[in-house]
Amino acid sequence: MGICNSGCAQAFTVFLYLVSHLRVNVLCVLRFLLQCLEDLDSSLRKLNSRLFVIRGQPANIFPRLFKEWKINRLTFEYDSEPFGKERDAAIKKLASEAGVEVAVRISHTLYDLDKIIELNGGQPPLTYKRFQTLVSSMDPPEAPLEPLTLELMGGCTTPISENHQEKFGVPALEELGFDTEGLAPAVWPGGESEALARIERHLGPDLSTAWQENFERPKMNSSPLLASPFGLSPYLRFGCLSCRLFHSKLTELYKRVKQNGTPSISLYDKLLWREFFYTAATNNPRFDRMEGNPICLRIPWERNPEALAKWAEARTGFPWIDAIMTQLRQEGWIHHLSRHAVACFLTRGDLWISWEEGMKVFEELLLDADWSVNAGSWMCHSCSSFFQQFFHCYCPVGFGRRIDPNGDFIRHYLPVLREFPAKFIYDPWNAPEEVQVAAKCVIGVDYPKPMVNHAEASRLNIERMRQIYQQLSRYRGLSLLATVPSNHVEDLNMNAVSGTAPSHGKRSRSSVLAYRGRRERRVSASSPEEQPGLSGTKHRSIIHALGHRTVPKLSPSHGHRFAVPHNPGHLSRLPGSGTAKREREAEHSSNHGEEHPTSSALKVQRHSREESCEGPEGGQSFSS
Repeated sequence: MGICNSGCAQAFTVFLYLVSHLRVNVLCVLRFLLQCLEDLDSSLRKLNSRLFVIRGQPANIFPRLFKEWKINRLTFEYDSEPFGKERDAAIKKLASEAGVEVAVRISHTLYDLDKIIELNGGQPPLTYKRFQTLVSSMDPPEAPLEPLTLELMGGCTTPISENHQEKFGVPALEELGFDTEGLAPAVWPGGESEALARIERHLGPDLSTAWQENFERPKMNSSPLLASPFGLSPYLRFGCLSCRLFHSKLTELYKRVKQNGTPSISLYDKLLWREFFYTAATNNPRFDRMEGNPICLRIPWERNPEALAKWAEARTGFPWIDAIMTQLRQEGWIHHLSRHAVACFLTRGDLWISWEEGMKVFEELLLDADWSVNAGSWMCHSCSSFFQQFFHCYCPVGFGRRIDPNGDFIRHYLPVLREFPAKFIYDPWNAPEEVQVAAKCVIGVDYPKPMVNHAEASRLNIERMRQIYQQLSRYRGLSLLATVPSNHVEDLNMNAVSGTAPSHGKRSRSSVLAYRGRRERRVSASSPEEQPGLSGTKHRSIIHALGHRTVPKLSPSHGHRFAVPHNPGHLSRLPGSGTAKREREAEHSSNHGEEHPTSSALKVQRHSREESCEGPEGGQSFSS
């Protein structure tokens, strides 16, 4: 924030913090933040100014600064999230009591979120299509301001004392209690300078490369799963990169490539998914939890601290999942498809643990974990809100294998499995003993056995979700399951997951299709991009295929309780077709390799008359 006095004859750029309120306590995340502050201080030095970093409570610090520095004007960026609005209201009160003028500017989002809500009748839009319609009717986002220069500063100066570094300098990691011995270089260097360099690489100067990077589906292999020098999401989260600058650069790129064209709203999906979740969360202080959240289904998740710890600490026994969680802990970032995989595994896919627990881990570890986007993405991928296709379940063996058949990603982050042949690197427990010994990794000794039988767990959990949605359908008299066949089960590799041989006799109604053999040959013989879909149309084969075997009903011994919405009567109806299209969009890569949840998400909303429909490619996920 900025404060000034005497008609801005003097200006101070202030970063006020409390260690307990930084909301980051992992080394890579805090290091990124401190690098951002150091870069800002360096830029201010070029303007004959400095950054003032002050530690303390706003209620104590601001009244003192207002008086000591004779401040008459305070400016800061509008924070749309409930926590930020509550904090900023308290700061405004302090300023008013001291007779200080306050100026707040919207710059962290493209649009004024309150105007979007006003256009929607006072409620946030809860489908992406509706959100697109609303912003399409608004004026384009304001252009980014020109960079600050000495000429623009004019006669405005900043008093800098000789002991400025000691009193107001950016603290070192060691000062905040972190041990930095042996600390590897940052994979994601923080700061505006790095962000601006990345956006230049991201959007040019090679037009064809920039266009492919932003608007065409990349060829999936292990490379996109690794941190990219083009990645931007952490810089958007920390304010190093202006979303309006990104929007402006995208428009420029489009006009350079499509010289006579007018860009559609879908051009900006990478940014608009972020805005969508910000809008959904801005007036909902319980957006990050299940209880009391009017748009979140109350699902009876299980409490299992031991299983949660194994997932968070990369000890699940599934190499694909463990490699992703290792990358997250080491680097503070994972690809959006990786986020989908581990989120599904923790919640509705395998462990049946609440999305709230996964969200907390991501908030702690992710560099780009915006509060709104992180919570919204977890609700989406757990089918608690926004997305209702619970029968799409990521296989922790087959999904990764389709993206990176050789297992290079696993070898990079799990060196203990490096010597396994590609045939067994996704399911090393199936490797013969002599192969494990030759790889110098015995499963159960050097690397854990799978913590769950995916075939059984996913079948049970899909049925759980089906019953929950069926109960909601009956509760509201809606056909929520109109497009959900009662016999949907994921087509997965029974050998790979359970370690048992598939039956060669007549399959029972409760069996699942094996991935190997005839299915594998059929997939490889078809187009590598598209396979026949369930509805007879085409769908991308990178997403899990679905089998057609009846799932056994849950027995009463499971003690399963049905969920009800917090706000009864505000569930939208599922459309009756389009499953294949939604499958394509659900795994469509976008948002700078990170950022948004599945674009095909069917949104839970408050207006039951509004159709739920797919958004265009969205991608971050999760926060990215």
